[in-house]
Amino acid sequence: MTTRVISRVEDMIWNANSNGFSFVIGYESRSGPGLHGRTGFVASSRPIHRNRCAVRVVGSPVKTRVEAEEACEAMLQVELGLKVKNDKNTGRV
Repeated sequence: MTTRVISRVEDMIWNANSNGFSFVIGYESRSGPGLHGRTGFVASSRPIHRNRCAVRVVGSPVKTRVEAEEACEAMLQVELGLKVKNDKNTGRV
C-alpha cells in the first residue's frame, strides 16, 4: 500500500490515503487527552471521491498502531477486491 501520512495531531491521530481511500487511525481512552472510548487504536476508512461516511475497520480498537495499520491494509485489499469484482459485473473499467 502506498501510504503517506498527511497529518499527525499530538501523536494521537494518523491519516493516510491510498488507491482512492482515506484511512484514519486514532487512539482512544476512557479518560485523558484525545478521543474517548474503549482504550486502543481505532481505525476507520472511507472512499475519498464518494460522498460516504467513514466506517470503523473490523477488529478495532486494537492494542498497537501497527495492528491498526495492518487492519487498514487488509481493509484496503478487501475494498479493492470488491471494486474489481463489481467492475467485472457491471462492465465498468
